[in-house]
Amino acid sequence: MANESPAPRRRGSARTDALLQVTLDLAAEVGYAGLSIEAIARRAEVGKHTIYRRWPSKTALLLDALNRAWTTDLDYSDTGDLRSDLREQFLRSTSALSEPPIGPVYRAVIAEAQSSPALRATLHERFLRTVERSTMDRIVRAQHAGELRADADLTFAAEVLCGALYYRHLLTTMPVDERAIDGLLDMFMAAYAKR
Repeated sequence: MANESPAPRRRGSARTDALLQVTLDLAAEVGYAGLSIEAIARRAEVGKHTIYRRWPSKTALLLDALNRAWTTDLDYSDTGDLRSDLREQFLRSTSALSEPPIGPVYRAVIAEAQSSPALRATLHERFLRTVERSTMDRIVRAQHAGELRADADLTFAAEVLCGALYYRHLLTTMPVDERAIDGLLDMFMAAYAKR
């Protein structure tokens, strides 16, 4: 029987993509506490040094994996209709937070962050800030386009838009459904839409 040649080694962005996906998959299976660089390296069939060259810790690697999944799949549309774009984004975000790979991994990281100020700071810097900035960018573009009041300071509004649905999803048993999303957007537009 002829010897099969080994699978070609992945390089560059393909290797990065594979490591990030393995990290998400494994975290969904074992949770944050059960995740280790060693287990990720084994599953990805790479040496630990390959991972440590790019990421100093499992936290940094996991947050990069979450950030990649989030920003790749959940970028805001810009159709010129702010309410419609926000609604579409929030529906997709809600779906992502409710199912693998993002949902269970994100909940595990949030739980762990409650007893780790360093993880909480890293979570905000490497993941939540990206979500906040993306929302802020979209509503500021709408303000410049004349959809929102020119005199409005939108900083707090962006935090409320991001935070309200996370609060429901992570801390309550209330549904994050179309009715909740529409109620949040109605409140936002009533406060900030150009008259």
